[in-house]
Amino acid sequence: MFQRDYFMRMIEQMAGAIGQVIGLRERKEHLEALQVIDELLDRQFRLNSRLIHSLSDKDLTELLTTNGVTDFASVQAIAVLFKEKGQIYEEKGEEGLSYIFRLKSLNLFLRAAVAECDAIAADPKQEVRLLLAMLEVYELPPDTKRLLLEWYQLDGAYDQAENVLYELLEDEEISAEEAVQFYTMLQWLSDDQLENGGLSREEVEEGILELQKQGV
Repeated sequence: MFQRDYFMRMIEQMAGAIGQVIGLRERKEHLEALQVIDELLDRQFRLNSRLIHSLSDKDLTELLTTNGVTDFASVQAIAVLFKEKGQIYEEKGEEGLSYIFRLKSLNLFLRAAVAECDAIAADPKQEVRLLLAMLEVYELPPDTKRLLLEWYQLDGAYDQAENVLYELLEDEEISAEEAVQFYTMLQWLSDDQLENGGLSREEVEEGILELQKQGV
């Protein structure tokens, strides 16, 4: 009951704040909109908004984890607010800051999606797709690609997972052993599962042969 009440209060506060932010954005009152978000971060999470902004998505998730249990409701809520900040900075013409907050939002939603947690403040899977579209012109950092690799596998998008895998291999950000493990996993799938994920059995075998050519 307590947890349910906590979630309901969070959702109500988030909805009220987002509605206020949208109104301020429509009036081009961007600084005021950013202030509303920062005040909510301070009030809702009892953490200084500057601290929240300075932490990486990994550190922030760890900070919201107690006894091995992550508060993914808060992770999602912060991700939503970061996404809003990214939108505000885009409207202000500050592309660099927009990218930073959208990327942080994407990483937090990816962590929630990989954990297969319930949608509380937002639907992690849907938000991941939206943010990927917003960031498609950018080269994503290796840590984000690793999260994407894991998420695509869980989501059954094996063709996209393979694309990310090769990007990581080319950048030497993933080991050959991990690549072998990926294809070993694919070999255990049925033809229908592979085809639904955008790959054929032949493509999997070709991928294995390519790794062997590279001496893996």
